[in-house]
Amino acid sequence: MAKLVILGFGIVGGGVYEVCKRNHDIIEKRLGEPLDVAYICDIRDFSSHPDAQLFVQSIDPILADDSVQVVVETIGGATIAYDYVKRALSAGRHVATSNKELVATHGAELLALAKANNAAFLFEASVGGGTPIITPMFQCLAANNVVNVLGIINGTTNFMLTRMEQAGLTFDAALKEAQDLGYAETIDPSYDVDGIDAGRKIAILGAIATGAHIHPQNIATRGIRQVTPADMAAAKSLDRAVKLIAYAGRDEKGGLTIGVEPMLVPKSHQLAGVEDVFNAAVIEGDMVGEVMFYGQGAGKLPTASAVVGDVIEALKAGVGVHNGTLFWEASAPIEGQYPGYGPCEVYLRCAHPAGLAQLKDLPGARPVAGASAVVLPAMGAAELDATCKQLAEAGCEVGIALKLMNQ
Repeated sequence: MAKLVILGFGIVGGGVYEVCKRNHDIIEKRLGEPLDVAYICDIRDFSSHPDAQLFVQSIDPILADDSVQVVVETIGGATIAYDYVKRALSAGRHVATSNKELVATHGAELLALAKANNAAFLFEASVGGGTPIITPMFQCLAANNVVNVLGIINGTTNFMLTRMEQAGLTFDAALKEAQDLGYAETIDPSYDVDGIDAGRKIAILGAIATGAHIHPQNIATRGIRQVTPADMAAAKSLDRAVKLIAYAGRDEKGGLTIGVEPMLVPKSHQLAGVEDVFNAAVIEGDMVGEVMFYGQGAGKLPTASAVVGDVIEALKAGVGVHNGTLFWEASAPIEGQYPGYGPCEVYLRCAHPAGLAQLKDLPGARPVAGASAVVLPAMGAAELDATCKQLAEAGCEVGIALKLMNQ
């Protein structure tokens, strides 16, 4: 019998417990032995829970029990969770987590610690929730150099943009709807709407692709607060859709490009049709070409299913999963931020209609029908910044600049 521990009994932790209970038989069949929850660690009172005897309030009795083989971390954050995961790995216990902040911030260190202690550190659920993205990257695409990753990897903002496109909602109205449905935080939704969540996820995918740690603070992230119904209508007239895109790839000189920002995606592209709370990632390998992974990016049971999948993999493969496959090296943060997507055409909208004449005077500007906006010829980030600065100095406030994803 294999024994696991759940650290943190919130939504995902409760989902892991439920998956283990409901799918006990199929898990036993695929693992080759029963998998039982031995402890649940949470500082809150669960004395009325049907399995109240499983609850403890510290990791100490867990690490003192040599029969425990796998620790599931669903606490969240990078403080207590970081300490508990380090202690578990140092004790030679496998760890499965859904914690993207932990992996994006300390992934290289924890992977090295796992290898040093003959343990596995797995985190499929940290990026795609219930959608498998990480495992296909390091297993199924092992014969490839991953040259490009493009993804919609935040379900909250994708839901909001879908509602803005289909129902003509403003940002505030779409956010309120997302909050009412439980998709967005009610107190501070900035983690999602400002691109922070997607930034941590692309840091993880970028590290897998490059083999080196990518520090989240070095990734330029921009959210969707500035997107308006006018931009959605303009996108439709251009046969495109506004999507929050996370990307990682290489420029023509082989340098890393990585970032998160709303972009105008061609309707012909696979990502343009990804709607509601669904996520998708398009990964390009030098041998296989483009492959796409699609599914629910969040939710109690979808996320928990990925965590339990990692538990099974850890018990079957052990530390071997990190031997030349799921592993990246530590690296120092760079000065500033990595370059972003481009060069590409740019959609530029002025904050006030009176500024449209100045936009039309820009070299190569093509007016967008029915909008106080133009599309500018392909340019890089430096040229775009200079153009926006030039307009501001001339008294034309830029409402938003959106890159047009290349066909």
